[in-house]
Amino acid sequence: MTKPLLSIRDLKVEFSTRYGHVTALNGIDLDLLPGETLGIVGESGCGKSITALTTMGLIPDPPGRIAGGRIVFDGEDITQADARRLRSLRGAEISMIFQEPMTSLNPVFTAGDQIAEAIMLHQSANRAEADRMAVELLRTVGIPEPERRAQSFPHELSGGMRQRVMIAIAISCRPRILIADEPTTALDVTVQAQIFDLMRDIQQQFGVAIMLITHDMGAIAEMADRVAVMYAGRIVEKGSADAILDNPLHPYTRGLIGCIPVLGKEAGQEGRMPPLAEIPGIVPPLHLLGQGCAFADRCPLAFDRCRTESPMLKGDVHKVACFAAEMEAA
Repeated sequence: MTKPLLSIRDLKVEFSTRYGHVTALNGIDLDLLPGETLGIVGESGCGKSITALTTMGLIPDPPGRIAGGRIVFDGEDITQADARRLRSLRGAEISMIFQEPMTSLNPVFTAGDQIAEAIMLHQSANRAEADRMAVELLRTVGIPEPERRAQSFPHELSGGMRQRVMIAIAISCRPRILIADEPTTALDVTVQAQIFDLMRDIQQQFGVAIMLITHDMGAIAEMADRVAVMYAGRIVEKGSADAILDNPLHPYTRGLIGCIPVLGKEAGQEGRMPPLAEIPGIVPPLHLLGQGCAFADRCPLAFDRCRTESPMLKGDVHKVACFAAEMEAA
């Protein structure tokens, strides 16, 4: 088996809040293989972005802290790395496309300036070389008239162009891992498709491994090789994308897949759209989690054991943390 480029084991992250210590991540296990796309999917508040920020060493301390576990990148446990080492890894080895480019890009610097800054920080390039490389990166990510757009400020660019600038910054130093946190948020479906096509092209061109964070199972179906489904700070199901999409075992995964709109002939013989499915309720506040399964109150298959015990992630290749799934498989 290929050795993982990134291996997360039993990761626990806590935050100090007015309610006391709250566990945001509880025993996360993930592997990211070279050149693959790992999808992490779940609703808002499930811990997806915290997983990404912890991997990047960007959890604010205080109030957050890593309470246990390891994050091993290429054989090095980066949870033990000091701030200087983490700064050298960020951008050069592990890069991140943040969720909202308008708040991530600096409004008083041009797109070219912000790309060139990343290049000069991690590569032995002078300003003229960095400016030239910034223009080439804008061309690589498909921005027309890159020389002119390099002189544009973020507010002068469309949403899709701003996201492409973020991608250009992220790949400027040829990282080995690219973390994409909801990279198509607030973009229309045509631009979303273009961004996903761009990410695939970059992966093929540079061999980068991608961790794709999303709530959209359609994006998972399009992009991911393997999938981890998160709920309330835990992984409740993981396996290959084909296995999870074709045979979801956890009721939460089934609910996420059921929320994908049905179009075309599958919509029904009468030509009317069926009601859009939904998962009742919301992700519970982390400080209110009890001893049982966090999904029990929203789950149509829950029984007494689910409310008193927390299921463990079990299975060989396709793993699930669900007592009802265990009974179905028995």
